[in-house]
Amino acid sequence: MELLRKWLGHPEDIYHLLRFKMGGYRAVMPRMDPDSLGRGLRTCYHYLNQTSRSFAAVIQALDGELRHAVCIFYLVLRALDTIEDDMTISLDVKVPMLHEFHSYLYQPEWKYMESKEKDRQVLEDFPTISMEFRNLSKVYQDVISDICHKMGVGMAEFLEKKVDSQHEWDRYCHYVAGLVGIGLSRLFSASDLEDPIVGQDTELANSMGLFLQKTNIIRDYLEDQQEGREFWPREVWSRYAKKLSDLTKPENIDMAVQCLNELVTNALHHVPDVIKYLSRLKNQSVFNFCAIPQVMAIATLAACYNNKQVFRGVVKIRKGQAVTLMMDATNIQAVKSIMYQYVEEIYQKIPSTDPSSNKTQQVIASIRAMSSPGGPMVSRHHYSPIYLSCAMLLAALSWQYLSTISKATEEYVQAGEN
Repeated sequence: MELLRKWLGHPEDIYHLLRFKMGGYRAVMPRMDPDSLGRGLRTCYHYLNQTSRSFAAVIQALDGELRHAVCIFYLVLRALDTIEDDMTISLDVKVPMLHEFHSYLYQPEWKYMESKEKDRQVLEDFPTISMEFRNLSKVYQDVISDICHKMGVGMAEFLEKKVDSQHEWDRYCHYVAGLVGIGLSRLFSASDLEDPIVGQDTELANSMGLFLQKTNIIRDYLEDQQEGREFWPREVWSRYAKKLSDLTKPENIDMAVQCLNELVTNALHHVPDVIKYLSRLKNQSVFNFCAIPQVMAIATLAACYNNKQVFRGVVKIRKGQAVTLMMDATNIQAVKSIMYQYVEEIYQKIPSTDPSSNKTQQVIASIRAMSSPGGPMVSRHHYSPIYLSCAMLLAALSWQYLSTISKATEEYVQAGEN
């Protein structure tokens, strides 16, 4: 019945979920034919689907040979990340592995059989992944190897180092996400699907990654605390609490929300770069691949802003909301409209007493200037009373059926959650 109550509160979600399930998602993420692939690539796409529901569908929707290059890029970085995450590997073993991991791409027999992580298959069958890496054009190999090397060095740097300053927060996010944005951008340009400037402008590409990573770090505060991880910068949270974990205490909730709002404001500074980056893209599959996570991120930030629930549980955007974003964010004007709507949502929630309120208003003003729609707004609230009444009746009559649909579509709407 909880699902029914959610849909009654947002009846427009029913329409979008049905539209998505009944074939609308194919316009955004057309299915790839696995029978057209060789054995090695089929295995790689199998691992891709196993290790990431978030990115598997959008990667497979990319055009031409770029699809395979991004698939291999993802699996190589997943293998690297699995080494970094595995707490059973001692530092004297892990640090050299992270530094040298890029060289394993050119060692046909290298694999690692000692990992206990859930994604260990990408290490145990690394010879298949590295073989398909070596089958890529050299221009793709050079990008993947270079990013893998830089990321491994960065991961090793932060193994025993906490994020203190906001500068270090940016540096950490650069290593784990900004470099991914830079690498992907270089692959886009190397494929000739995008202009050279997309791969050359590393500042914008870095911002694409930082915006996603900061959003995840902000949203995942409680989960990270429960698992003993800390990614919020000390320079910020130390102004509101003695220990980062103190923000979960009920007596500290007002200070906790002020800290949260400051970090959301920090993340919003990347949005103008995101809009500028997306404005340069020409290929539809590349645009969808890049835009969908970004609109999910702005919606997530709007849900998190000034929200005490960040410190009490999980904050997620609704599945129907996610589906709407995926199907709408297919051109730059639609993306600008979405950005505009969600920063307006944040603006309406800014407390006058919040210490960051002026900064939040300023960054929203800069986003408004770039995203103010020239055409019709993509509205989430334009449904007529008659439509809403019918949708509510439909929800009451068929909520169990739609519950099944919701579960079936979950693999497609996780892109904004990881």
